[in-house]
Amino acid sequence: MYYKSIIETIGNTPLVRLNKVTKGIEGTVLTKLEYFNPGNSMKDRVALRMIEDAEQKGWIKPGGTIIEGTSGNTGMGLALVAIAKGYKCIFTLNDKQSKEKIDILRAMGAEVIVCPTNVPPEDPRSYYSVAKKLNSEIPNSFYPNQYDNMSNSDAHYNTTGPEIWEQTEGKITHWAAGVGTGGSMCGTSRYLKEQNPTIITVGIDSYGSVFKKYKETGIFDENEIHPYMTEGIGEDILPKNVDFDLIDLFVKVTDKDGAIMARRLAREEGLFVGWSCGSAVFGALEYARENLKKDDIMVIILPDHGTRYLAKIYNDDWMSDHGFLEERRFATARDIITHKAGNGSLYSIPKDMAVEEAIKIMNKQGISQIPVVDQEDFVGSLIDSHVLNKLIDNPELKQRPVSEVMDESFQFVGLDNTIDVLSSLIDSHHKALLVRDEQDRVHIITQHDLLMAMSES
Repeated sequence: MYYKSIIETIGNTPLVRLNKVTKGIEGTVLTKLEYFNPGNSMKDRVALRMIEDAEQKGWIKPGGTIIEGTSGNTGMGLALVAIAKGYKCIFTLNDKQSKEKIDILRAMGAEVIVCPTNVPPEDPRSYYSVAKKLNSEIPNSFYPNQYDNMSNSDAHYNTTGPEIWEQTEGKITHWAAGVGTGGSMCGTSRYLKEQNPTIITVGIDSYGSVFKKYKETGIFDENEIHPYMTEGIGEDILPKNVDFDLIDLFVKVTDKDGAIMARRLAREEGLFVGWSCGSAVFGALEYARENLKKDDIMVIILPDHGTRYLAKIYNDDWMSDHGFLEERRFATARDIITHKAGNGSLYSIPKDMAVEEAIKIMNKQGISQIPVVDQEDFVGSLIDSHVLNKLIDNPELKQRPVSEVMDESFQFVGLDNTIDVLSSLIDSHHKALLVRDEQDRVHIITQHDLLMAMSES
């Protein structure tokens, strides 16, 4: 048996279990390795579907030119399709894309135009605008526009989703993917939720992107937008392929955490994958640590290969220059709780305890915040300054149960969350964080703990 051209080898990529980086997580975590596609990324699926749909609709004819704004991987997929079908290619990229991606596209015969990153999408210099302008000027050209072209999602609905369903024998319970154009997340989610509506879908977003806040509030907040380095996830626009109804929740990941996890996947799992793959795994595992059960099966899609990032996250000098390899005595939540191990157990109070009694415990132990529990569940928190304000307004609350004056529960974070992330989650309203170790013990990280960690780092 042989294939008539390279594009016939697209799809049917393997699922591989994570074994080392998932330590302490219940359930099974699988990765969909899209670098087994001929162009080393999941965008091969999208490229083929967009061009074949365009051919059927008469939007591109023999000898035509494909023009696309891309982070590199879609360009590679389109270049493969163009070679097989006899088209020319022009790609616009923003200047944060790796040199390897640009060189690969040129090696495949494409013309590449590099555009500035830090400009609004509507700016004539943006890679969106330049691609549209070229499409309007060049005869017999086709602008696939992967962001708003629903063939993007359809490609994953028709291939990725069915593959995962078959490979897990219909036992998948959680689906996680980085969200950029939205095609892989939403196309796959649509198929999987049609098979089993209870499947939970976790979108991975980047700090500097609008997706998470928009999902949670319905507000497109331009103040959320700022430059970031991770390629392929997050956006400063709302692509039509992003169907927020198909994404149950978002987890944000920093550039640094994504880069470090990608390197861990290479060293500890033998998976030489791209930057956004590290982000997808880091964010998915943050969710999995507190939510995955013993019989659950989570699948995370890993979009591309590490060769695209040799000069960036796999280069020690580049990582050091960007502060991603800095040596800290206390770099993560794990380091902080290990240092605190000799300082006694976590204090907590039951929700039905009288406020007066709770205050006595806090004073005796010299603590300003304490978790509130209902048997083994963490249901709230008591913060001294907040309780004081409420008692000033109504002294009789001293005799009432804690449940009537408590604040929301402290947020759980993962053991490998960095100090940068931990500090971003603590503010005047959120005074502490909780973390669960591998022995299922819960620890608290306070503002004071973070200050001490930063001073000794």
